[in-house]
Amino acid sequence: MKLTSAATSTSASVIEILLVDDDLADIKLTQRALEGGRIANNVHVARDGVEAMQFLRGEPPFKGAPRPDLVLLDLNMPRKDGREVLQEIKVDADLRTIPVVVLTTSDDDTDVQRSYLEHANSYITKPVDLQQFKEALIRTTEYWFAVVKLPPK
Repeated sequence: MKLTSAATSTSASVIEILLVDDDLADIKLTQRALEGGRIANNVHVARDGVEAMQFLRGEPPFKGAPRPDLVLLDLNMPRKDGREVLQEIKVDADLRTIPVVVLTTSDDDTDVQRSYLEHANSYITKPVDLQQFKEALIRTTEYWFAVVKLPPK
């Protein structure tokens, strides 16, 4: 599933975001929030960890998928959870430089610590308030694409 944001860009190119989440309401909410940002983006969706790894590796049904500039990763999903996905990304020499932001409802200290031990780049607990959620996503994308210098793809 690919969703394109209508946001205007502060840079010359559109960023590619892989959203890994199994909750359709959260997917739509994230898309709407990213549309409100100043960074133009394409949001690609994987509904579980198996799909996420297929997308990242360009395997069917995601053959030819663009390499994401950022992964927004939920932890609790069917088939393969976000913890396993994070671990696989960060041990893969071709994928480990992609920033991974854990975006989840869990505020459990064990999940936070484990995510950072597995080299998550950030950990954000999804705010319940819609406006706070939008602001968190906008700030996150602006940080990763207007402030941080990332390695070349």
